[in-house]
Amino acid sequence: MRAIVVERFGGPEVLELVEDAPDPVLGEGMALLEVSRAGINYADTHQAEDSYLAPTALPFIPGVEAAGRIGGRRVVALLPQGGYAQRVAAPAMTTFDVPDAVDDGTACALVLQGTTAWHVLRTSAQLRPGETVVVMAAAGGVGTLAVQLARSFGAGRVVAVASSPEKRALATELGADATVDSAEEDLTGAIRDACGGRSDVVLEMTGGPTTAACLATLAPFGRLVIYGMASREPTAPVDLGRLTVRSQGVIGFWLAHAMRDPARLLAGPMTEMLDLVARGELRAVVGDTYPLAQARRARRSSWARRTVGKLLLDPDA
Repeated sequence: MRAIVVERFGGPEVLELVEDAPDPVLGEGMALLEVSRAGINYADTHQAEDSYLAPTALPFIPGVEAAGRIGGRRVVALLPQGGYAQRVAAPAMTTFDVPDAVDDGTACALVLQGTTAWHVLRTSAQLRPGETVVVMAAAGGVGTLAVQLARSFGAGRVVAVASSPEKRALATELGADATVDSAEEDLTGAIRDACGGRSDVVLEMTGGPTTAACLATLAPFGRLVIYGMASREPTAPVDLGRLTVRSQGVIGFWLAHAMRDPARLLAGPMTEMLDLVARGELRAVVGDTYPLAQARRARRSSWARRTVGKLLLDPDA
């Protein structure tokens, strides 16, 4: 089968197209998924350069999201790895049926980034009706869904932070009440102004000084949920005493923990979001779809953060 194989750690240059990679070996509780679309996730860049939260052994086929068919079933699956290929071994516990009204690219957008957006709002932030939510990287795969889900979950005001006029316009189209340029010199002040004073919930995945700027916007009882570090810059230590004085919280989120109990923590969110999409009440923004042979180009675009929405690979193109 055709697949992208990584045999050394590094940047996009380590993504090698192999025309005769061996078919996946099916372990217990797995089925062979014929891949029509593989999702590109920003964490893939960390995995390929060996800077991810969990260690990776060489060689490997990247990709933790894939949609396609298992026999006659249309499905989407969360994978340990192996999605950048024509076929992959899909764990039954993290494989979900896709309704006819939802296309494969949209399903890929929901299975990891959608469930992340759902959990950072519902599980980690425990968003309450009427609260003000700030979504960083609001034009990305998680951000575009988080803007809409925050509104669906009862947020009183949604503020989207993004790096270009086009990205901010997209966030407005998706339901954001206000937008902020992420390059603002006084990012804290700009977010406060857009919030009308203070934020209740901030969804942050940039890291570095951006995290501190976001934390400074929180109202009493506000929560900052951090679920990534796209800038690869270290975040300053959080002063626990200041959190106490201000009655604030900083919460980390990693979807891997939800994957340990998918029946309880993934099946419900997937059913809810697939239904919202089918009813036209949630839009998964699908960006570019690249042939498998252009995985390096896709990775460079993702790394440079030039893209919007969900990026995909077509293994048969």
